[in-house]
Amino acid sequence: MDKRAKFAVCAAGIFVCYFFYGILQEKITRGTYGTQGEKFTHSLSLVFVQCLVNYAFARFVLKAFPEESPDTTRSAYYAVSAITYLLAMIFSNMALQWVNYPTQVVAKSGKPIPVMILGVLLGRKSYPLKKYLFVLLVVIGVALFMFKDGKSNSSQSDSLLGLGEILLILSLILDGVTGAVQERMRSESKTKSGHMMVNMNLWSIVFLSIALIGTGQIFEFISFVQRYPQIVVQLLLFSAFSALGQFFIFWTVSDFGPLPCSIVTTTRKFFTVLASVILFGNPMLTRQWFATIIVFVGLFLDSFYGKQPAKNK
Repeated sequence: MDKRAKFAVCAAGIFVCYFFYGILQEKITRGTYGTQGEKFTHSLSLVFVQCLVNYAFARFVLKAFPEESPDTTRSAYYAVSAITYLLAMIFSNMALQWVNYPTQVVAKSGKPIPVMILGVLLGRKSYPLKKYLFVLLVVIGVALFMFKDGKSNSSQSDSLLGLGEILLILSLILDGVTGAVQERMRSESKTKSGHMMVNMNLWSIVFLSIALIGTGQIFEFISFVQRYPQIVVQLLLFSAFSALGQFFIFWTVSDFGPLPCSIVTTTRKFFTVLASVILFGNPMLTRQWFATIIVFVGLFLDSFYGKQPAKNK
C-alpha cells in the first residue's frame, strides 16, 4: 500500500472508531441507571476493561498476522510508556474537578508540542522549523475553535484553578514522555504496532490491577454490573471501538511516528465538534469559522511540506 494511502486509512480508522468511542463513553459515564438515577463512577475499572479487550484483540491480530521480525524492544520502554499514558489520562480527568471541560480540551489540544519538545530532548533528531510552525498552526486553530466565549464563575474558583492547570500541564508532559519513549522504541528496535499494542496493554493491566485491588474499586464495579447488567453491552461496544481505535493509533505510531499520530488525534476532536455542528445545526461563531480555516491550512501545509526530507549535508 502507498504510504499516503496507508496514512489516510490509519487517520480514518482513528476518526471513526473514536467518534463512536466518545459517544459510548459519554453514555456510560454521564448516563443514569436504575430508578434512583445512579451514576457510573468506576473510571479505573472502565479503563481496565478497555485494556483487557485491547490486549485480547492485539493478541488475536498478532496470531492472525504475525510480525516479520521478533520484538527486541526493552521491557522498560513498554512499562514507562504504559504508566505515563495511564497517568496522563488520570491527571486530565482529575483536572475536571477544578476546570471546566472546554478548558481541558483546549489544554490537551497542545499535545503535539510536548511530543516534539520532549522527543528532541530525549534523543530524537531535531524537526525542521517549518514542522513546528505547521503543528503550532493546527494547535492554535483547534484551541481557537474549542474556546468558549463568555465569563464563567471563575472568581469563586480562583484558588483551585491553579491546581487544575498544574494537573493539565503534568498530563501534557506525560503525553510528551509517552511520545518520546515510543519514538525511541521505533528508532532503536523498529517496534511494530502489534508488539507495541500487546505489551503496552499488558503493562497497563498490571498497573491497573494493583490500583483496583488497592482501592477496592474492583468489588464496587462488580456490584454495579450485577445491579445493572444492561451496561455489559455498552462496555463491550465501548471496548471494541477502543481496541480498533488503538490498533490504528499504534499502526500510525509504528509506521509514521508519534507526532503525526498526535496531530490526527488532536484534530479528531475538532472534526467531532464540527460534525456535531453540521448534523445537529448548532450555530458557529465567526471566530470558529476562522479557526476551521486555520486548522485546514495547517494540515494542508504539513501534509505537503512538513514531511519533506532534509537536504543532504
